Amino acid sequence: MKARVLNFLLLATSLCAYLEWGGKQHLFLFQAELMLFSKLMHDPLAILHPMIVLPFIGQVLLLITLFQKKPNWLYTILSLIFLGVLNVFIFVVGLLSLNMKITIASFPFIVISILILKQIRTRRKAKPF
Repeated sequence: MKARVLNFLLLATSLCAYLEWGGKQHLFLFQAELMLFSKLMHDPLAILHPMIVLPFIGQVLLLITLFQKKPNWLYTILSLIFLGVLNVFIFVVGLLSLNMKITIASFPFIVISILILKQIRTRRKAKPF
């Protein structure tokens, strides 16, 4: 599969993570990001947290790779790590709480991440330094 398609799928699946807490409170990650962007305009210091900033940087790096002629594998790996911090955490929380909605919504990100790592590994073996 092409690197650009995998990067797009990684970006899309990272936004589909599902969060659920308390009584009937729930939202998808893209909804949370929209709320954060609206908060950014009023109080930018309120969103300075590693679990917010790192995934955002990962998304920006993925967007950069989508517009490159040949996607940079270093940007892809960095974005995978930055987005993986949050998405794997959400996946583990879903597993520990036995909440299948959270677990299933985070699973595609993990699958796409594995596919990307396999693709990068095979390309790196084919083209040594």
